[in-house]
Formats: sequence, C-alpha cells, structure tokens
Amino acid sequence: MLGSSLIMFAGFIAVFAAILYKINTYEADPSEAAIVETLNVGADAEVLQATISEGIMLVLVREGTTTALLRFDPQDGKLLGRTVFVGR
Repeated sequence: MLGSSLIMFAGFIAVFAAILYKINTYEADPSEAAIVETLNVGADAEVLQATISEGIMLVLVREGTTTALLRFDPQDGKLLGRTVFVGR
C-alpha cells in the first residue's frame, strides 16, 4: 500500500513539474506580434534597413546625403527617437 502511494505521489510531482516547466519556458512567437501597417519616415527618405530589437522598431533611412536611424513603437507607429549620422 505504501509503495503504490509513493509511486502515485511521485507521478503527481512529475506532472506538476512538467506543467511548471512548460509555463516558465513559453516564449511568444514574434511573428504573432502586432506591427503597425504603415510608418511615416519622411517624403524623401529611402529605407535602407528595418529590424525589431527588444520591442523597438529600428529603421535606417537615407534622406539625400544624410543617413539617420529612426526608432518607432511597432504597435502604434509612434516615432520614439531619431539619430542622425554625421561624418567628420
């Protein structure tokens, strides 16, 4: 009787450990994330590269002879910041 109870108890522990492991290791698929349909990068801007890093959309653009890095919120398209690259 005691042996079968211990085996049943060990089985419950294993099931709960597997459930906790699965819950704690879940990572959302980045392809399911909502991304804004259009971004306003400027009328004369040419997009060179775009990527998402740590929840921020980074867009590298060229505006004439100037190159700039634009940071957007990918959910609503709000411009968070702008960095202009200057050669010296």
